[in-house]
Amino acid sequence: MLSDIDAKFLRIAYDEAKAGYDEGGCPIGSVLARGDVLVSRGRNQRVQQGDPIAHGEMDALRRAGRQKTYRDTTLYTTLSPCMMCAGTIVQFGIPRVVIGENENFGGNEDFLRSRGVDVIVASDPDCTRLMARFIAEKPDLWNEDIAEA
Repeated sequence: MLSDIDAKFLRIAYDEAKAGYDEGGCPIGSVLARGDVLVSRGRNQRVQQGDPIAHGEMDALRRAGRQKTYRDTTLYTTLSPCMMCAGTIVQFGIPRVVIGENENFGGNEDFLRSRGVDVIVASDPDCTRLMARFIAEKPDLWNEDIAEA
């Protein structure tokens, strides 16, 4: 079960995902938080910016700017992280990741866990529904996003 703080930040990540969907992009949102303080929020911007590495997690981290440490943060993401984002989580030493859903895309949770990251999968129905809708509506864009095109 998620804490109230986890639920709050996952909802903000979902709002980012929904905004990305409404913009015509991939609906993946992310939040970086330090305890109960929002550090940054972001969303997948690959379509909007024409940037192949502008995934939701990467956007949130860019928006956070330089941090002295990430070892006291939690990263929230609406979808299980791809290898690029998982590698960045490990590189930055982010100790905890809360994932909205992993039904539509089973990312790299085992890799994160093998590197000591505490991974929580919320199985959030809103996150699952939004991603499933996007995949059904724009399969070519989804395949491009996960490098399956």
